[in-house]
Amino acid sequence: MDNKNNFRKQSEKDKKVLLALDEIEAEMKKIGFWSDNPPLINVDNYLKAHTFELWLQCVFLENAREATLTGKYPNASQVGIMAMREYDYHSCIEEALNLVKLLHGFDKLVTGK
Repeated sequence: MDNKNNFRKQSEKDKKVLLALDEIEAEMKKIGFWSDNPPLINVDNYLKAHTFELWLQCVFLENAREATLTGKYPNASQVGIMAMREYDYHSCIEEALNLVKLLHGFDKLVTGK
């Protein structure tokens, strides 16, 4: 297989998304939502993960970073809404509010809305 076909030039969108993902990861570490040794997670839905934080770390971030390599982004992204429901719905988790804002920003980058 020719590896040259597996590489493509990184777009401006890819660069912005990667920066947003780095900011999300840094925020998760800052507020203690990051696991240094996360369990292996193989779920197709965040509701099936042990915690929303583990899903963000092990599924969302990994898949989103993969999308920056391929340029194949979903038509819709609602990770910001999922985070809002998790951290600012029945009760407010103050330390997570900046993370919610960053995840909403990711949604806007991906969808262009």
